[in-house]
Amino acid sequence: MTTQRSPQRPIGSGFSARTTAKEALEGIDLGGRLAVVTGGYSGLGLETTRALAEAGAHVVVPARRRAAAEEAVAEIGAEAADRVEVDELDLGDLDSVRAFADRFLASGRGVDILINNAGIMACPETRVGPGWEAQFATNHLGHFALVNRLWPAITGGEDDGEGARVVSVSSRGHHRSPIRWDDVHFERGYDKWEAYGQAKTANALFAVHLDALAKDQGVRAFSLHPGGILTPLQRHLPKEEMVAAGWIDEEGNQINPRFKTPEQGAATQVWAATSPQLTGMGGVYCEDCDIAEAVETGDASTPSGVRTYAVAPEEAARLWTLSAELTGVDAFAR
Repeated sequence: MTTQRSPQRPIGSGFSARTTAKEALEGIDLGGRLAVVTGGYSGLGLETTRALAEAGAHVVVPARRRAAAEEAVAEIGAEAADRVEVDELDLGDLDSVRAFADRFLASGRGVDILINNAGIMACPETRVGPGWEAQFATNHLGHFALVNRLWPAITGGEDDGEGARVVSVSSRGHHRSPIRWDDVHFERGYDKWEAYGQAKTANALFAVHLDALAKDQGVRAFSLHPGGILTPLQRHLPKEEMVAAGWIDEEGNQINPRFKTPEQGAATQVWAATSPQLTGMGGVYCEDCDIAEAVETGDASTPSGVRTYAVAPEEAARLWTLSAELTGVDAFAR
């Protein structure tokens, strides 16, 4: 097996920004596969759950709001809903992460696909656990702990010659901030968008180092930008801010022509999780159902590309070490 990192450049997948999750999965049979989709009951997560289940996968949806998740899943169609099970998980609570992982491991099942989809965006300053900044803690540290605790199951999926894939939903928002090594928890002044940007950079870096550690075990990792989509992720944003950003009009209607539908927004994560076009690859950041180009400069309005700091192996290794220290979990520790 190659030990070199996959190149961070497009492969010409043939898909586009308007590809839907169903189209990205066309011709792919996921029968007998098990997928875990965090937050798989709202927005892009629900569309991801729907698409994977319709393709034959059994989908486990760990949810902070279990009753709401069960209600949402029931609406995706009887056949697909029959392939979905809901469990409890609060990514901001490491005890909850441990409890979910313990329950899942006790079932003796393997994980073929794990999509770290759940997240929060631009929320008011919030502290969780031992005083951690909530966006970094929920979007990154919770998923870091989840993957490491589920590792025995991730390496124990279907033995079909193709190992499991771990997919982390990042964002173009990563352009707003690299990792703030001197103040990752914003103890010296909070900015909701910088905090979001750092968390999304962390999602991308997590995929880089996980892939480096896991590929010799046949497991590959990816991160991605799903696109701009109006979903419940924007629940913390005042209407005036979204109007000023050109996302919606005064009546609340979506007016940005670059925004995707939820079905289109879910496409890149199901593509990264299943596409044979990515066989033998990993550790890369994707967008519009293709690998993104690495760019040295940019901001949150940059139309495409991943900042080099978000896919830098040395930054990824440093973040892994910090995350293991903070969570007390590392499946690869010697």
